[in-house]
Amino acid sequence: MEMGGNLSVKALGTKSQAEVYVTCHPSQLEKPRTGRTGLRALWKGNLTACLRLGPYSALQLAAYRRFVALFTDDLGHISQWHAIMAGSLAGMVATVATYPTDVIKTRLIVQNRLEPSYKGILHAFYTIYHQEGFLALYRGVSSTVLGTIPFSAGSLFVYINLDKIWREPSNHFTPLQNFINGCLAAGVAQTLSFPFETVKRKMQAQSPYLPHYGGVDVHFTGMIDCFRQTVKHKGVLGLWSGLTASLLKVVPYFGIMFSTFEFCKRVCLYRNGYIESPLSYKLTPGVDQSLQPQELQELKLLRRGNFESRKLQAKETHS
Repeated sequence: MEMGGNLSVKALGTKSQAEVYVTCHPSQLEKPRTGRTGLRALWKGNLTACLRLGPYSALQLAAYRRFVALFTDDLGHISQWHAIMAGSLAGMVATVATYPTDVIKTRLIVQNRLEPSYKGILHAFYTIYHQEGFLALYRGVSSTVLGTIPFSAGSLFVYINLDKIWREPSNHFTPLQNFINGCLAAGVAQTLSFPFETVKRKMQAQSPYLPHYGGVDVHFTGMIDCFRQTVKHKGVLGLWSGLTASLLKVVPYFGIMFSTFEFCKRVCLYRNGYIESPLSYKLTPGVDQSLQPQELQELKLLRRGNFESRKLQAKETHS
């Protein structure tokens, strides 16, 4: 999973770079990026993103398991809303813990490659910490936390209406439908929460120690003021600058992730004997679906033992 995630981050590196650049200073896009700083500029900050993925994924998975256990009822069931809440809270925990690497990635992307302020990841971390203080590494984190609210609401709205969209129950969805579901949920959620992403990137990039304050197109004193100044100078749609590049990155990523998750879940259900095939959710006849996997395996062993004992008794009777 981690290696696949790293490959995804590398493949989507140019879209992430474009998203950050358009979000922070869209007014400076008259000249092509490759013409001024070379083709490698499209992958600025990509190494930081790859290094961040490992601890981020580990923390997110560990936190998700904790929250799922917290929201699961006595019968071992968890509602769709609680599942989405668990995922959102887990993502929030992982984001806050690894947030400094996101700030460094943004700084590496927005800096002038011909006259760089930072020589690399460690130099950026050292410079930001000593020049601007520890809190500078968490600049914009409040916008990130608040952005999880519309993101979760958008995801929930799509998921609870999937059966109405396809006019069939969710357990009949094909892999292609699951891929489209993931893309649709990501597109709606990302669009709703993108203003918070815009403000976060601007707050991460702005610094009095960088040339032209990091090249941010508006100047502000905090999160609320960043919203206000962006709307004042760029209009309401200015809060969605860079959305296209973001959707090109996020939508296929979540589509692949969701469809892969659903397929892996079916494989696990099939291997444990709950369904007849990993290609569908058709239940195996005669199997108690309320049993845990270990209980189901013990029941199979018990039945197999009883069958072999009856078979042995039948042989002894005939002999």
